[in-house]
Amino acid sequence: MISLPRLRQVALVAADLDGACARIEDELGLHDPFRDPGVAEFGLTNAVYELGDTFLEVVSPVVEGTTAGRYLERRGGDAGYMAIFQVADTERTRRRAAALGLRVVWQADLPDISGTHLHPRDAGGAIVSFDTPAVPASWRWGGPRWIDGMPVDAHASPHLAGLVVRVVDADAAARAWAGILDASLAEHRIQFEVVEDASDEGIAVVEVADLGQETTICGVTFRPTLS
Repeated sequence: MISLPRLRQVALVAADLDGACARIEDELGLHDPFRDPGVAEFGLTNAVYELGDTFLEVVSPVVEGTTAGRYLERRGGDAGYMAIFQVADTERTRRRAAALGLRVVWQADLPDISGTHLHPRDAGGAIVSFDTPAVPASWRWGGPRWIDGMPVDAHASPHLAGLVVRVVDADAAARAWAGILDASLAEHRIQFEVVEDASDEGIAVVEVADLGQETTICGVTFRPTLS
């Protein structure tokens, strides 16, 4: 039984997708990413890597005026961009988000999954998405082989285990993220670090269970899970 909510996917944004992929493959040992044609809706191209039954995505803008492109400009380079959580009930979570005054910037309700992206200025530090797959072990965003559930050749480890997010107002961000998830942030290993300038906000650290050694890719530190 999968315990929910859980961090299921993290997205990075990079100006050079191929370069970012090369670093991920060399330093994290991940391979054979899924290229999702659906992100063209946002003016992006991407690569999604399996990390156990969780996923690491890199997106890169291919047209002018994208949200991701503006984020790259604001941050002055590659950065952490989005945290996607699997939740048990999307509609219930949408109601909680609305009650908190958090704006929705995108949502979709497909036969196999429902997803919702919240405005990063409201949630604080990153785009927060919450998604509910019809089959709990499945994950459309990971590619066709994940539509019906976890593939038999997938491995449970390593996997995403936590985040450190830089924000100007840590208290407000903590209230928003905890309200979205209706869960303890400490239990889900989500921490906030205070920065003075909003242009420095973003995902700073991704904790990965069973990661061999620490490395930095796209401005984000990947480190083994700390006790």
